[in-house]
Amino acid sequence: WDPVKTTKFLLLSDKSTYTDDTVLTIAIADSILHNTPYAQTIRTYALRYPHKDYGVRFSAWLQSGSNLPYNSYGNGSAMRVSPVGFAFDTLEKVEEEAKRSAEVTHNHPEGIKGAQAVAAAIFLARSKEPKAFIKQYLEKTYGYDLHQKLTEIRPSYQFNETCQGSVPQAIVAFLESEDYEDAVRKAISLGGDADTQACIAGGIAQAYYKLIPDTIVAIARAKLDAPLLAIIEEFINRFHL
Repeated sequence: WDPVKTTKFLLLSDKSTYTDDTVLTIAIADSILHNTPYAQTIRTYALRYPHKDYGVRFSAWLQSGSNLPYNSYGNGSAMRVSPVGFAFDTLEKVEEEAKRSAEVTHNHPEGIKGAQAVAAAIFLARSKEPKAFIKQYLEKTYGYDLHQKLTEIRPSYQFNETCQGSVPQAIVAFLESEDYEDAVRKAISLGGDADTQACIAGGIAQAYYKLIPDTIVAIARAKLDAPLLAIIEEFINRFHL
């Protein structure tokens, strides 16, 4: 809620904390690991960590007790999908599973598309496809315009919680990045939905660069509780990350 338009900022500090993006990403990982329904696991995690600034419509869904989706095209489907891109062995399966993970809440076509595009980008990145191929595939398959440069997007870009208004920009941040940290910084520098766009760009960057700096890992891990860390460790070990 304090947007910046530069990559030069303090990335992590004593005041840093994890958000709904972290909670729900780990929920998806847990669901994959233990073959539990996505809606059920998402609800369980969100109720376990209730003070993480979830979206208004997601919060209403959470409190309703209903597992019916609410036709959202918000970027929540894209922010939590990264485990899908790492866990499955074919692009077809990744896209199919991304749809399943999204539509339990975000069953609007744009909400599903956002999740599928991010998961597909992660799969292609971990498959060592070049950035040019990843860009071409996402543009052709999902219709995103990834030709704009960050220098063109950044000046007028504002907070946007929709998939169509935040996912392409986060992907561009990855495409222009030099390493994992640079991708995250570039995503945040848009001055938009910073944690979610960093989550999206960072997930793809991890798959592509295969490395997150130890300092970032250590600080991030120190912020998490034992149950969240346990799922991360189990996922890393299961899928050899």
